[in-house]
Amino acid sequence: MAVHIRLRRMGKKKQPFYRIVAADHRRARDGRFLEILGTYNPMTVPAKVTLFEEKVTKWLNDGAEPSATVSSLFTQIGFTEKYLKLKKGEDVSAIEIKTEISERRKKTKGMKKAVAAEAEAKKAKAEEAPAEPVAEKSAPVEETAPAEKAAPAEESAPAEKADSEKEDKE
Repeated sequence: MAVHIRLRRMGKKKQPFYRIVAADHRRARDGRFLEILGTYNPMTVPAKVTLFEEKVTKWLNDGAEPSATVSSLFTQIGFTEKYLKLKKGEDVSAIEIKTEISERRKKTKGMKKAVAAEAEAKKAKAEEAPAEPVAEKSAPVEETAPAEKAAPAEESAPAEKADSEKEDKE
């Protein structure tokens, strides 16, 4: 039996309240469940999450898979970090799990335009950056190769003569 940790909707119409439950993956969203693991109330500002850590840890160790939403909640309250450190055998006494989740900022039209402008700027930089190093690498190789092949002795001799003439003038 595959067990998933997911949200079970409770509450009135237009006022959702969720229980975090361990349930068989074949059951309906609000159907029968195995155990209550916590609660999530998105209607309060900030949203509140309560969690029975021992129960959740037990189910995760037994192979239960959290849904995407529950996984996101666990990450936001800090449970995922604590669980992973506990699994490695590290000390987790200093890590506290939050009970509140800060609200995300609403996206406005101005913010959407700013994000689009930043994305375009990054694309432009990405296109320019690879072109320059390629040109620099190919140009010096072409310049040095013919000069070395032509006459390396001739180039060094005039340079030495020019240096010796400058010293004589001084």
